[in-house]
Amino acid sequence: MPINLLNLQDHLREANSTAAQNTLEVIDPPKSYEAMAAPLSPPRLLPSGDSAITVEFSRNIDDAANQRVLALDRSLARETIAGVTESVPTYRSLLVHYDPLQIGFDALCEKLVALALLPVPPATKTRRWRVPVVYGGEHGIDLEDVAKALNTTPDDIVARHVAGSYRVAMIGFTPGWSYLSGLDTSLQMPRRQNPRLLTPAGTISIGGVQTGVQCLAGPSGWHLLGRTAVRTYQLHRDPTFLLEPGDQVTFAAVDAKTFAEQDRAAEAGEIVAELMAS
Repeated sequence: MPINLLNLQDHLREANSTAAQNTLEVIDPPKSYEAMAAPLSPPRLLPSGDSAITVEFSRNIDDAANQRVLALDRSLARETIAGVTESVPTYRSLLVHYDPLQIGFDALCEKLVALALLPVPPATKTRRWRVPVVYGGEHGIDLEDVAKALNTTPDDIVARHVAGSYRVAMIGFTPGWSYLSGLDTSLQMPRRQNPRLLTPAGTISIGGVQTGVQCLAGPSGWHLLGRTAVRTYQLHRDPTFLLEPGDQVTFAAVDAKTFAEQDRAAEAGEIVAELMAS
């Protein structure tokens, strides 16, 4: 299907000028929130093959952009658009799959822009998880090297990592791999120059401005601080995927004996992670 870029550009200009009028008719946010809300810039719409559109809110890892991604993903789940078959959130963009026999590129772009320009509502219900981690030793083989690189001690690295409050920005790479934003700037460091071809399931690691929970064994170029017994993905468990984008996560240090006990329980299907009151 040919892409009418002129129509799309005209629509983006129109959407930017009329979004405020349309928004007040659709959403009635609290007055305090209206005063705080700043005008939103339209996203970039990129064709991804002949049956998907990438809605891009930023070219960098950015929490504000990620909140807009997740807000649009929720809007698509709530406001069903005929022809849309799936949406996949990432850090800074939302991939929207659609059936071109049911809806065309231009028509879908118009609907996506209209939804993307709605104010991001404040979070009303957020799940908070506490994830147990055994740090260092055979379970976190990079902890000492990270401490040396940052001119501190392994205990200090653990204390900083446990003190953080993180948000699940996206799930990807392998099933259950949870990318978390919120890493303290004092722990941010470049990824390894030589990625490992295999790292253990349950690895808790840091890389760049991120930390993450790796569910399945696989390759990684991140720095391994520890392991958790929590299965963020378990095929025959309900729920299959434990963490969702937008969830809050904190870590709690446990010893090797506790990790082994929790690992056996998790293998039997127990959640192990603690769901905190929101």
